[in-house]
Amino acid sequence: MANINGFQSYFQFKQIDWPTMWEATGETVWLTAVSVLLVAILGFLLGLVLYQTNGKMDFMSRLLNGIVALFVNVFRSVPFIILIVLLIPMTKELMGTMIGPKAAIPALIVSAAPFYARLVELAFREVDSGVIEATRALGASKWQIIWQVLLPESMPALVSGLTVTAISLLGYTAMAGVIGAGGLGNLAYTEGFQANQNTITLVATIIILIIVFICQKAGDIIIAKIDHR
Repeated sequence: MANINGFQSYFQFKQIDWPTMWEATGETVWLTAVSVLLVAILGFLLGLVLYQTNGKMDFMSRLLNGIVALFVNVFRSVPFIILIVLLIPMTKELMGTMIGPKAAIPALIVSAAPFYARLVELAFREVDSGVIEATRALGASKWQIIWQVLLPESMPALVSGLTVTAISLLGYTAMAGVIGAGGLGNLAYTEGFQANQNTITLVATIIILIIVFICQKAGDIIIAKIDHR
């Protein structure tokens, strides 16, 4: 009984403003969805360039591979909270503000796209080279090989990598909330931690975990449907 009373005194659910909590949840979902879409596009293109230029001996391919690899390696290694600070001038120029959900989008893209690009490159490398060579021998062009062989064969790995990236982005949005980007992270920090209202922090964390589980389950279902191996 003493433990139950202690729990109730530490977590007081009456202090939660549920409309504000759902608004923050909507901001987090919107920010994550937009970021995942843009990261999927940019990461796919970067990964494709890395794959297509890897091992090529001509000068332009080696130069392009070096530039893209440098970008990917550098921004994949910079901690997200530091990256937000470094990108403040660019964010203010592009978005016109440093406050609110949309202000976090540039940093989210720059941090997650290189990570997904490496996963895309690995997914392409796992495709059976024999299938590619057979398709090339039949007279298929480079783009036909990409869209008719490379992309379909690597799709389960691409979706799996995007699922992992989406879950990472959810964590990034929570960190971005600490500096005023809105969402559940901002609510948990300002209304929960700073105001010493532990229940708000707990509920925000639980909602983020639920979103993570939904993303993972959705990814697993899609992979099961498209993986015919």
